[in-house]
Amino acid sequence: MASDDGGDVGKVNFPPLLRTLAKGAAVTLGGIFTITMISTTAITLLTQHKQNQFGSPSSSSSMKKKNTISCDVCRGKGFYMCKLCKGNATIEWSPLYDPVFINPCICPTCDAHRIQRCLNCLGSGYVHDSSS
Repeated sequence: MASDDGGDVGKVNFPPLLRTLAKGAAVTLGGIFTITMISTTAITLLTQHKQNQFGSPSSSSSMKKKNTISCDVCRGKGFYMCKLCKGNATIEWSPLYDPVFINPCICPTCDAHRIQRCLNCLGSGYVHDSSS
């Protein structure tokens, strides 16, 4: 008589197709998780680097604001309306000296975004206070 000692309780025989699908799903989900973690880390590091790009790289943003004043040119925004196209996104240009045809072209300064980065504060919105 066969004894029922429970030796085969943990073994489940899955069909090969189901086993292949499960392995594929596990690899896909693991890959998506890995790519998500790597991209999140890279974006975080790049964002921190971009925040410290203007001014003194060793100082924090609160220390930067302590010795700075708001930019008067862009009113602290970091951007202002494009001065070449005057916010029109296109300029009238002709390659000839005495133009017969004037062609509208995309503004090379703002690339048709209608705003340009402030050249006084380099887009940070703050300038170093020279009186302190």
